[in-house]
Amino acid sequence: MFDIDGTLVQSNKFDSECYIQAVYEVLGIQIDNDWAKYAHVTDSGILDEIVKQNGINKRSMGIPLEVKKCFIRRVREHLVDNPAQEVPGAALFVAKLNEMNNVVVSIATGGWYESAKLKLDSAGIDIQNIPVASSDDHYCRTEIMKIAQKRAVGNSLGTNTYFGDGVWDEKASHELGYNFIKVGENDQQNKCIVDYGRPNIAIRHIGL
Repeated sequence: MFDIDGTLVQSNKFDSECYIQAVYEVLGIQIDNDWAKYAHVTDSGILDEIVKQNGINKRSMGIPLEVKKCFIRRVREHLVDNPAQEVPGAALFVAKLNEMNNVVVSIATGGWYESAKLKLDSAGIDIQNIPVASSDDHYCRTEIMKIAQKRAVGNSLGTNTYFGDGVWDEKASHELGYNFIKVGENDQQNKCIVDYGRPNIAIRHIGL
């Protein structure tokens, strides 16, 4: 199971900028971009918290939909002149796993589905026939991961591995009892990979 931003696609910077700009355009609020401060680090979870903190009636104003539409528009416009780049080796690694008989691949992202698909397509990562769960399904990352698992394997039992880059990814993985592989940097506390340029290391971390 994979996160997207910072895990499959090098999109953390522009994704954050587009989100901050969309919230400001719709609500006129300059938000804190220290995402770790939010209870649920997902597009819908962060927005819910912002709305509640500022006493805004989100239902009567249709705010979630307006922010989402603005954000997706900004992501799409950004990608026209600045195509997204994969985390090196990501597309081939996902394809390799997807061809293995003893592996089922899924994606669980804290982003909204439409923006996630835009970034993956731009980066050349094919997710055809790969189950995806997103912030459209739930505001809580662990619930998104559970939904992705259900869509991928139903009630089948097996080991679960999550590739992510954020502290929230690690926390959610530990809560669910998933094997966690950190992407993007080396540290002494986790199984980790800088990228997918040495796929055998990632496969060994999975336990295959």
